[in-house]
Amino acid sequence: MDTLLVEKESIPSLSFTDKSRVQQHPNLRKQIDKATILGNIHRRKVSIVFEDDHGTKRVDTTIWASGAKYVCLKGGVWIPISRLKEIKV
Repeated sequence: MDTLLVEKESIPSLSFTDKSRVQQHPNLRKQIDKATILGNIHRRKVSIVFEDDHGTKRVDTTIWASGAKYVCLKGGVWIPISRLKEIKV
């Protein structure tokens, strides 16, 4: 499966209307928490693999915050957690 590298700034133009769940890493919540700490304390980027309505994408960026349904990236860009596949630190 091909993963397309995208820029963080292009994410708001992607579509997340498909409500089907993606296959997520079993420790995704721990990955989100660790990536948020790395982003806030160490200003470190992570690779986020996610699916929009058109396929698998990857973005290399910083996670500033996470909630129950979304992660917030640097610059105020949001990705639904239900569409996250994996976060590589």
